[in-house]
Amino acid sequence: MSVVLRFAAAIVVVALALLAPPRAATAGTAYDFGFTAIDGQAMPMAGFRGKAVLVVNTASFCGYTPQYQALETLWQRYRDRGLVVLGVPSNDFGQQEPGGAQEIKKFCEVNYSIDFPLTEKVAVKGAEAHPFYRWALAELGPAAAPRWNFHKYLVGPDGRLVGWFPTQAEPGSPDFIKAVEAALPR
Repeated sequence: MSVVLRFAAAIVVVALALLAPPRAATAGTAYDFGFTAIDGQAMPMAGFRGKAVLVVNTASFCGYTPQYQALETLWQRYRDRGLVVLGVPSNDFGQQEPGGAQEIKKFCEVNYSIDFPLTEKVAVKGAEAHPFYRWALAELGPAAAPRWNFHKYLVGPDGRLVGWFPTQAEPGSPDFIKAVEAALPR
């Protein structure tokens, strides 16, 4: 390769690096991230701009799986007021989400009549965690990291994290409802 071609290639590489969007780890709000929907379509969080979003890592074969019903009830009750419940299947805890996208979707629809959006299966902890989860950890600190299935993050209409709830927090409990209602768009 000639010196001129190598120089031109180096210029292109530097230009592409400078023009690349910022890395997700430096994002300022949830709207800087995106998931892939369980059906394979892009699901940018920016599509939820102006809404409260409850992001829940889910699993089909967990002792907390019945929370799906309370999450669906929450979705049905508040979606017209600006709440999105976003299920994020993960196999990170106890290998309790072993299936593929179609199995997960069918399980949710048949057993819990889930109508709220689901993402493809992703990691929610460790080095392989989805960028949204790495961002949430950086924003809220280690105490707010998922420790099991059905950990919940609440995102406000401005895209900022409003709070988090551990696995044991029941989506239909009075304190949970109060937090969701406070996060709804005005």
